[in-house]
Amino acid sequence: MAEVPIPPEILARRDPDGPDFPGRRKAERVLGAAIILALALGLWQGVAALSAPGPQRRLAEVLRVDAFLAGQTAAAINRIMAADLPADRWLRAAGGVLRWIAFGSGGTQVWPGCDGWLFLTEELRPWPDGGAALASRAELAGDIAAFLAERDIALTVLVVPDKARLLPALRCGAPYAAEAAGRFAIFADLLAARGVRTLDLRTVLGPEAAGLYYRTDTHWNQEGARRAAAALASQLPASLTRDARFATTVAQVETPGPGDLLRLMSLDGVPDALRPPADRERVETTTLLDAGAAAEASILDDDAGPAVALLGSSYSLNGNFNGALQQAAGLAVGNVARAGGGFAGAARAFFGSAAWRETPPRAILWEFPERALTQPLTAEDRALRTWLDMERLAPR
Repeated sequence: MAEVPIPPEILARRDPDGPDFPGRRKAERVLGAAIILALALGLWQGVAALSAPGPQRRLAEVLRVDAFLAGQTAAAINRIMAADLPADRWLRAAGGVLRWIAFGSGGTQVWPGCDGWLFLTEELRPWPDGGAALASRAELAGDIAAFLAERDIALTVLVVPDKARLLPALRCGAPYAAEAAGRFAIFADLLAARGVRTLDLRTVLGPEAAGLYYRTDTHWNQEGARRAAAALASQLPASLTRDARFATTVAQVETPGPGDLLRLMSLDGVPDALRPPADRERVETTTLLDAGAAAEASILDDDAGPAVALLGSSYSLNGNFNGALQQAAGLAVGNVARAGGGFAGAARAFFGSAAWRETPPRAILWEFPERALTQPLTAEDRALRTWLDMERLAPR
């Protein structure tokens, strides 16, 4: 039987390069261009991330042969790529806007209350073994107070009440754990039983708390800081010399407030129309007027420092708190505050310093946020306890 010839048009259809497949070549070109663009964008993101000042400092620490062979260099690059890509901020912002607009959610770390008020979920939740952690911290604070009293150093403990505690009506249905509700009073009672001097800010800030805290930040605002500072200044020993004069100036231009809760929602860089509106304020700055008086200095300096040391958290760094404290007290206060220091961070840094060993102050103000009381004990909590135990054993 003779072979039937296949028409040319059929053969063309079988040929992937034939005239019946013009779309394939176009698709391949588009795909190739997309791959090249993606690689170029990835290269740009990587180079931009590695070129930033922060990553450059981190890389400089591991640009050694031994670090490279140990995998430390690669690990540092991986961390930079995971956290410092320029596009990461845009993607997070887009996700934050979608979450807020579509669901009214602040994410896992922020609870949206009423009228644009935001609350840190750390202030609302319970913690594993929270009661034991609180008792341990109260015991440590009492032991440090006794240790300082033996050396004629006055200590005042300042627990900053959570914003969620002072503004219950603005939480708008936020779940508030029984542990969170009771910890302030329990801690205050434990310190009172040990004879530790404290300042109860619930009575100072509570009645007007809505005007004393930022809406979109977890800290007190400048007015709240000023009221707390005035109350704390009255607790300083009367024997301290108070002849320094300070003045506070107010910026002419109103600027956005700190907004740490907006940052946790990834909304700190977007317009107010797409998020809870940011706080606005005129920043206050306090300066020393008397040239002959001791200016505010770091208490960690080797030279003799101020007679009063402030061992604080981020609350002591916000709202011009230390400036207002110095003006109210009429003397310089060495600020050892540490953002994120919690209960023990600033205290551990101070008591491990040369300033403490060589020129201890006559009075110490120890400030920390209420929410830190029931959180799990940290390495700094344990280090502070170890320091105290060693100091007790050392000969005087």
